[in-house]
Amino acid sequence: MQSSKTERIKYLVDKLNEAAEAYYAKDEEIISNYEYDKLYDELEQLEQETGFVLANSPTVNVGFEAVDELPKEKHESPMLSLGKTKSREELQSWLQGNPAILSWKLDGLTIVLTYIEGKLAKAVTRGNGEIGEVVTNNARTFKNLPVTIPYKGELVLRGEAVISYSDFEKINQEISEEDAKYKNPRNLCSGSVRQLNNEITAKRNVQFFAFSLVNMGENGNTISINSKMEQFAFLKEQGFAVVEHELVTEDTILQAIENFEHKIETYDIPSDGLVLSYEDIAYGESLGRTAKFPRHSIAFKWADELRETKLVEIEWSASRTGLINPVAIFEPVELEGTTVSRASVHNISILRGLKLGLGDTITVYKANMIIPQIAENLTQSDTVEIPKVCPVCGQATQIRQINDVQSLYCLNEKCAAKRIKAFTLFVSRDAMNIDGLSEATLEKFIDRGFIQEYADLFHLEDYREEITQMEGFGEKSYQNLIQSINNARNTTLPRLIYGLGIANIGVANAKMLCKHFDYDLERMQKADVETLSAIEGIGEVIANAYVDYMQDKDNLQKIARLGQELQIEVPKVDADSQTLSGMNFVITGSLNHFGSRNELKDLIEQKGGKVTGSVTGKTTCLINNDIASTSSKNKKAKELQVPILTEEDFLKQYM
Repeated sequence: MQSSKTERIKYLVDKLNEAAEAYYAKDEEIISNYEYDKLYDELEQLEQETGFVLANSPTVNVGFEAVDELPKEKHESPMLSLGKTKSREELQSWLQGNPAILSWKLDGLTIVLTYIEGKLAKAVTRGNGEIGEVVTNNARTFKNLPVTIPYKGELVLRGEAVISYSDFEKINQEISEEDAKYKNPRNLCSGSVRQLNNEITAKRNVQFFAFSLVNMGENGNTISINSKMEQFAFLKEQGFAVVEHELVTEDTILQAIENFEHKIETYDIPSDGLVLSYEDIAYGESLGRTAKFPRHSIAFKWADELRETKLVEIEWSASRTGLINPVAIFEPVELEGTTVSRASVHNISILRGLKLGLGDTITVYKANMIIPQIAENLTQSDTVEIPKVCPVCGQATQIRQINDVQSLYCLNEKCAAKRIKAFTLFVSRDAMNIDGLSEATLEKFIDRGFIQEYADLFHLEDYREEITQMEGFGEKSYQNLIQSINNARNTTLPRLIYGLGIANIGVANAKMLCKHFDYDLERMQKADVETLSAIEGIGEVIANAYVDYMQDKDNLQKIARLGQELQIEVPKVDADSQTLSGMNFVITGSLNHFGSRNELKDLIEQKGGKVTGSVTGKTTCLINNDIASTSSKNKKAKELQVPILTEEDFLKQYM
């Protein structure tokens, strides 16, 4: 019965969150207010009955919080690494006739959770196994983690925080710069969980999968569950997502491994192997440990499918930042069901370590059965020369060492590769948002001399005849492009600042800087490192890169010429107009004076206020024309003694 209720809770949370996103972000209603309130009330009732509350439940106000640093904490018992094997037969003999649990070895960040009186009290990363970092506030934003559970004693468990491949791809798709994209889900997850501001963590869709119950007890008495399968069942009853697992014996383990091997091809959660643990926990603990590893469990790493091939070429790939990455091109081989012929070598340090030379015999594999990598160079001729000039512009290169890693850079600020990547960012959705200018098209325009700098994009009509004759272009494509360019002339300062491609200035930082300097471009260009470093979220590294860009005369001239082509919308911001600064509002129901809730939201934000989706103790007032409504928001407002105002009363009181 409990499990069916928790499943219903999960369904309701997903349904209500989907409806809320449509309502507040898209101004659409996918379910009626009546239906929403009915489902909300059902969710609230089930949460009270079961004591199970998910972190992303609409009944919970997590509250975003930034901290100066993550505090360190020593683990009560050391978190040891596991012994490893790639041999299936060794795994089979390890059982010694005992049943065991085979489960995924997830590739994320290990977290220790502590619940007291049914509430999440603490979350600590594994760290070095002895000392971890406290990330409790961040854990409260994990997508599927219960912040309240039915069990009211003290409960300590371990699990893995992960970001799925599909979420990883979505996040990377929103980043236009190739160099800025995240390298793999594990690194993204680690950085997300260890953020100083948990609002960032919340946006990353981090999930948690429990894999071990450490201890539990009530009133000072320890309660023991000696079966690993029963531990998983208990954790599942509490509402935790648990790592996928299977009970195995010596007779069934080889087939079970094969089953997992087939699943990993389409499994959305990053995994780098399997874990085998004795089902009888006391028996496993009685075996003690070696000098390095406990004997109750062992890790199984996939035996990488290696293929021998010959290195044909080293391709040097230049980027917008000037970084030139070596890419190995080799004779095609079949790996894990696909044909591969290239693999990134990442940097000069790795290239030199492999001692690569054209014609060398190398072995290649897919890391985690996904990413092609060079495993070993069997010949080690070490004859590959580091190019002294950029492969794109022919100008001088330089090897730079940062944190013991050597990388190659092009020194030419006018390098075509930098220009192509820079233009690609400039026309991207979050910058000038010009449709019809792919990287390939931009490269053609640059090669033909149509564009030298950003301002030239707004004079492409000078090349109408040439463009309409180009492959892939006709009169209609040309007209669509020119229309998109003309639309882009009306823009905002944050879009412009982001589009300039200043190092480490993403969309959020661009908005923050513009707001800090009251959308005054001249003030922004004259800002010094000290002033910038004092802005929350802007450190010294970002400040220095920004000042270096803005003190460059060529950059300033380019911005000036660009400014002649643009109409920059400047929000009217002055201290007197910020009458709602520090106030939080919630809007619900239909409106009479405004065409949509977004119109009212924009007005509130223009005056310095903030509009949120749920009523909390920090809410200044709930705006609802139906004051007598028994909706969940009205109920919450009355509980917290938050004023409920009609649209008319709100306008009279605050506008």
